Amino acid sequence: MTWEILWALILGFALSAVVQAVVRRATIVRLMGDERPRTLAVAAGLGAASSSCSYAAVALARSLFRRGASFVAAMAFEIASTNLVVELGIVLALLVGWQFTAAEFVGGPIMIIVLALLFRLTLRAKLVRDAGRQADRGLAGSMEGHAAMDMSVHRDGSFRQRLLSRDAYTSVSHVFFMEWAAILRDLVIGLLVAGAIAAWVPASFWHSFFLTDHPLGSKLWGPIVGPVVAIASFVCSIGNVPLAAVLWNGGISFGGVVSFIFADLLILPIINIYRKYYGWRMALYITGTFYVAMVAAGYAVEFLFGVTGLIPSERNAKVIDAGVSWNYTTWLNIAFLALAAALLLRFVRTGGVAMLRMMGGTPDDAEAHAHHGAHADQAGHAGHADHAGHADHAEHLHRQG
Repeated sequence: MTWEILWALILGFALSAVVQAVVRRATIVRLMGDERPRTLAVAAGLGAASSSCSYAAVALARSLFRRGASFVAAMAFEIASTNLVVELGIVLALLVGWQFTAAEFVGGPIMIIVLALLFRLTLRAKLVRDAGRQADRGLAGSMEGHAAMDMSVHRDGSFRQRLLSRDAYTSVSHVFFMEWAAILRDLVIGLLVAGAIAAWVPASFWHSFFLTDHPLGSKLWGPIVGPVVAIASFVCSIGNVPLAAVLWNGGISFGGVVSFIFADLLILPIINIYRKYYGWRMALYITGTFYVAMVAAGYAVEFLFGVTGLIPSERNAKVIDAGVSWNYTTWLNIAFLALAAALLLRFVRTGGVAMLRMMGGTPDDAEAHAHHGAHADQAGHAGHADHAGHADHAEHLHRQG
């Protein structure tokens, strides 16, 4: 499975890095100040162009909320930044099938709409105020440094000029490897867990657990139990796609796969981060409303894809292969590994290693790093000098502990 998805991950993260290099963080905050449908749509679009790491997405949503974004828009951004990203869609298409990629991009907006309606009906202003006071305490969760770093190009010029500049090359290399570092742990764990379950858990167990002998019961049960399996697996971000392939082969419903994939934001470590960020009451509220929205999205996708005949009739997700062979996957892996090598060289030469040490820093260190970057930009530092300044500051904070 690792060999099958390697080129797709490199391509997905490269495309994501290009977008993040030209979209400035200040622009994101400015566009997320209220809860209108248009604002939520913009928040979802910006999230889809952002990080695919669940921990970084949760930390970034808290950061946006503290800077003035509405809580509802921040949550829409958080959902989109883990469930509507291009790399997730590519890996889903490779391992499970293009229908699941389509379901991801249909179910994600449905989940955001359901969540917005739930918030409008049940979210009280006092709970948001209490959550805001807790968020302003700045308690550390995970990936704080990564969430606070704005590595976009700050030079003037048209979109094309900024995209083709040397600054953009540097920014893309930095975002690319910071994203890899953020999801690598979950990706490795997800592949190991999926491989172990595929090898050791008999198919009869999954068939019984997912009620495969009862077609209607399976469709009703799948979206309900999908998030529960995700919570128990402790695997988030793209790392849960290999396990989704195993579950699909095991008999979970189409909608169950979708709700399982969306539940990367409800694993127990992230629920604990919600507690630190917003307090226990808001953490429980987020968990409950997210779960309901995930189940609803799973049912909606099951119905929509069922009536249109798009649900795959066979369960042949790529879980175990005979081995590596000289085919198109191998050639694509070689080509994209060469691209990754070029970005790695730029990353190392422009102070990326020192920035990498800041990924897990405290919120205060992360904010100091962000302010230093803004000051350097105002002073006229650009390109290599600007990123080297970021790296020097990161190294200084790292030495201070």
